[in-house]
Amino acid sequence: MSRGSGGGGGQPRGARPGGGPLPTQDAAGTLALTLAQIPLEDGASETLARVRAYAAGVDSAALDVRVTGGQAIADDFTFFAEQDTKRSELTALPLIAALLLLVFGALVATALPLAVGMLSISVAMATLYGLTHVMQVSTFAQSVITMLGLGAGIDYALLMVNRFREELRRDPDPRRAAARTVQTAGRSVAFSGLTVAIAMAGLILPPIAFVRSIGIGGVLAVLLTVLASLTVLPALLALLGERVNSPRILKFTWAQSGAASAAWTAFARRVTARPWAAVLGSSALLLLLAAPALTMRTGYAGAWGLSPGVESRDALKDVEALGAGGLLSQFEVVLDLQGQRYGPEDRARFQALVEQLRALPGVKGVLSPFLTPADLASAGGNDAEGLAALSVLTRRSFSGDRTLLRVTVVPERNLPAAEIPAFERQLRQTLQASGYAFLLGGAPIGGEEFSRAITGALPAVIAAVFAGTFLLLMVAFRSLLIPLKSILMNALTVAAAAGVVTLVVQHGFLAGPLGIPADVGVLDASLPVLLFAVMFGLSMDYEIFLLSRVQEEHLRGASNDEAVVLAVGHTARIITSAAIIMFIVFAAFVFGRVVASKSIGLGLAVAVALDATLVRLVLVPAFLKLAGRWNWWLPGWLERVLPRIRLEH
Repeated sequence: MSRGSGGGGGQPRGARPGGGPLPTQDAAGTLALTLAQIPLEDGASETLARVRAYAAGVDSAALDVRVTGGQAIADDFTFFAEQDTKRSELTALPLIAALLLLVFGALVATALPLAVGMLSISVAMATLYGLTHVMQVSTFAQSVITMLGLGAGIDYALLMVNRFREELRRDPDPRRAAARTVQTAGRSVAFSGLTVAIAMAGLILPPIAFVRSIGIGGVLAVLLTVLASLTVLPALLALLGERVNSPRILKFTWAQSGAASAAWTAFARRVTARPWAAVLGSSALLLLLAAPALTMRTGYAGAWGLSPGVESRDALKDVEALGAGGLLSQFEVVLDLQGQRYGPEDRARFQALVEQLRALPGVKGVLSPFLTPADLASAGGNDAEGLAALSVLTRRSFSGDRTLLRVTVVPERNLPAAEIPAFERQLRQTLQASGYAFLLGGAPIGGEEFSRAITGALPAVIAAVFAGTFLLLMVAFRSLLIPLKSILMNALTVAAAAGVVTLVVQHGFLAGPLGIPADVGVLDASLPVLLFAVMFGLSMDYEIFLLSRVQEEHLRGASNDEAVVLAVGHTARIITSAAIIMFIVFAAFVFGRVVASKSIGLGLAVAVALDATLVRLVLVPAFLKLAGRWNWWLPGWLERVLPRIRLEH
């Protein structure tokens, strides 16, 4: 794509010029379009790099040359997704360090969670690199590993360090304090990590390598984070002992070890004093936030899934100004003659079908051997060039044995995801009426099939994650009601976050301030399943942190109501601190260039904010109050069968 009136040089190796029934310049002569076909095979990215290097070498005073197309858009997605991951790490780490200093007040205690988080990310990334040699790995797997490694890793280490400092006040021997920390907080971390791993493992179910690689990356990140929290961190704590509290920078800290918060305890008493109001009010707010998710549309956004300022996206705007935007929404038709060779008697039938396709609403042109005079004129500047273009089209339209015919249908513009199904239907109806056996493909069809495959797998993912989580929580808390309650409330949190993402990304509400383009129109097809798995898993963190303390107080002899109040008083500050850390990690992704990463970051940030405040500090305590003794009910036969595992905060 070029602006100006000059140019130069030959063409880069690997790119082939093409022509067809499409405009190549505007009426004013300020925009010109040159088509270069890059075979979609190994080395396509390298060929594109040479095209871009060639374009960059053109005299910018004469021509402003920009490159777009399917491969250019895909490469920009990969590049900016990787850049977003690196930038998010650099942005989040200083803010997290400042928050940890406020929590602990000491530099050593502050450094330990950061070290665990970075160690988990490094090992998970190295393992992911090894996987690239045996399977396709999505670029977004790096983003998920960073989110989980930083968020969950620092959260788990925060909980462990806080408990170690508490145990150290009771027993000055660092080895015994570290052992007690693993037996209490370590168990909570292990079960919390398992719930996140179960949720991420749900992503392995869809039959799509793109999604499976993200699931494998997420499971690796969580399991390695838990492993580091239960091995490396306790060893460091045992070696450090009291030095974990040095050098002391702040006298007043956010989370005083071993002490319940008077303010949060009083807040919990007010919530449990009016449990019905708390349950109904918070549930209504979550359902209100979730309502926009009912209008969610998914698909492949293409270049519109990148932020303005990215070359392939901006150049596509110019291509559309030329009326050639449909080049990125081409439909490929393969007609199967079922073993019969194409001969002169088939010409009229083939040409009739081409004319029918050309006459369909919204069709800009059809690339076939049957070009109109206007098509020939646009394909070349003179008769010789037009005939050369016709020869190229003829070769691409017939297989070597002439038993397969190829036709390319170019829409009038780059079709948004919402318009692809209707366009596809009219093509299929015309092709079916022709009597030919056919296959319909192209980028739009691939995007639709990808979207349907992921959407179709979502119920199985949800069912598997729900079942695994229910069994794990039933073993952990020896209850039937608590697992059911946890699944329901986490599902409410996920739905509310999905509703907010739909409202912002799809409908454009507050999209501008968040740097999200208003013309995206759809959510990336992979987002619902990704958001569900990551949000559901991470939301269970705070659920287990709170419930393990409720169970601990209850087993010590406190009544159900008092156990709930004491648990909130002891855990609210640490849950709030952990949630702010997670929020910082996820919010850093909102300011990237790839809309899918921005959407994931936005959804997770909203989910964490809702989960750590409205759900964990209002809805859950109120529900536990209403349920009373039923919280810990388990049938006798199940009580005898289940293994006994005690969790402590």
